[in-house]
Parts: sequence; structure tokens; C-alpha cells
Amino acid sequence: MTANNVTQALTAAAEKMLKPLVRVLLRNGIPFRAFADIARQVYVEVAEKEFALPGRAQTVSRISTITGLTRKEVTRTQAREVPAEAEGSWTHNRAARVISGWVRDKAYHDRKGRPADLPMEGTKSSFSALVRGFSGDIPARTIAEELARVGAIQLLPDGKARLLTRAYIPRGDEAGKIAILGMEVADLIRTIDHNLTSASGDAYFQRRVSYNNVPRELLPDLTKKLSRRAQACLESLDKVLAAADRDSSAAKGSGRVRTGVGIYYFEENVE
Repeated sequence: MTANNVTQALTAAAEKMLKPLVRVLLRNGIPFRAFADIARQVYVEVAEKEFALPGRAQTVSRISTITGLTRKEVTRTQAREVPAEAEGSWTHNRAARVISGWVRDKAYHDRKGRPADLPMEGTKSSFSALVRGFSGDIPARTIAEELARVGAIQLLPDGKARLLTRAYIPRGDEAGKIAILGMEVADLIRTIDHNLTSASGDAYFQRRVSYNNVPRELLPDLTKKLSRRAQACLESLDKVLAAADRDSSAAKGSGRVRTGVGIYYFEENVE
């Protein structure tokens, strides 16, 4: 494939990726100028951290050459404070880990092997013990309030907590949902980027199934079936990942790597 063909393919791919993103941005009042500022910041950051010449410190001139920005723009952009990570992503990670532990750890199950109703306090088999084991030093009450707010748990009159859903899904919280958007889309693009540049034997798993002639009347039942099977698949994969995570198991080794598998449903009217 020629360089010109690659450029054309990337341009077309960028347009497809940007359309749903721009829809989200416009719906939430983010104008083009703000998006341009974000893009400029990211261009400079990536060029600075990932495109330096081997054995040499990255320079403003090289960043300018790579990105097409002027030296003044690069310097001005570097001086800006980078926005902190959204609080929603932190909440999602902590809350999701608690639900995951509740679903798979037998210490928090009833005699039938289902997630049990848990007393809020106690040294073991309690909600506070669950939070300590899977969410670190965050107060159990904070996690309980968040899970109750999104409808994931119910706080019972007897003081126990009951799990209502097997996944953490923010409801009515646009900031939380948008934080998840950033994480999940970024993960998918990282996988695609790796597969574009790696040898065939080193490619990450990247698959999907789709059909383009499904009657609209079948969609309600179809989405329910797919959601149930996808959730069951994710819970099975969660067990495999948890066994390799030092926070959830006795796994040993060096370094710290974030890894996982994502599943999502998509739908588009092709008429």
C-alpha cells in the first residue's frame, strides 16, 4: 500500500471515528475551538513523549516539525496545565471492582452460590470487608452510596446490602458515562494501533460479529439475549484476569500492567 493510500484510509477512518464523538461533544456544548485546543494539546504531548529520536531529548523544533504546529504554539501548549483525569473514571474502577468481587468470590455468596446480602460491618463476609478487599482504603459507606445511587445495590431495612445488578453502569450521571467513553474508546484504539504496527504473531485479540439485514422487530429480544450472554462471558473472563492480578490474588511478578477484554453491542440503521 502506498503512502497516499494510507493517508486516504486514515482520513476516512478518522472521519468515521469523529462523527459519533463530535455528536457527543456538540450535545454537551463543546464547540470546535475547544476541541481544537484539546487536539493541539494531545498532538504536542504524544509527539513529545513518543516520537523523540533515540538517545536524544525531544526538542520544540522537532515537535513543531512532526505536528505541523509553530514553535510558539508548541511552547504555549507545553506551558498549559493538563486537565486531571475525570473523577468518573476513578469511581467506575473502584465500584466495578467491588461488584466483580461480590459476584465471583465465594466468601460473599449464600449457600446456593449466589451473591449474598451482606451486613455493612464485620471482619469478614461483610460489605466493608468486600470493599477493603477489592477497592483499597476507600470508606465502605462511600462505595455503598455510589452503588445505591446508580441502582446497583439496595440498602435493606435490616442494615444489609443486596446486589441488584452484576455490573456497574452509571445512570443519570453524564460525567460518569463520559469518563467511561474516554477509557473504553481509548482502549479499543490502542489495540488497533498495536495490531497495525505489530508482527502477525504478536497481535492482540480483536474480533467482532455483525449482520446487516436484521428486522427491527427482532431487536428488543435480540439485545436481551446478547446482553445476557455477553455478561456471562465477561464474568468468566473476569475470573481469569483476577487470578493474575496482585490486588485480587497471590500472583507474583514484576512491573505493573493494565490489561483486559471489552465487549460492546452496536446498532446502526443501514437504510
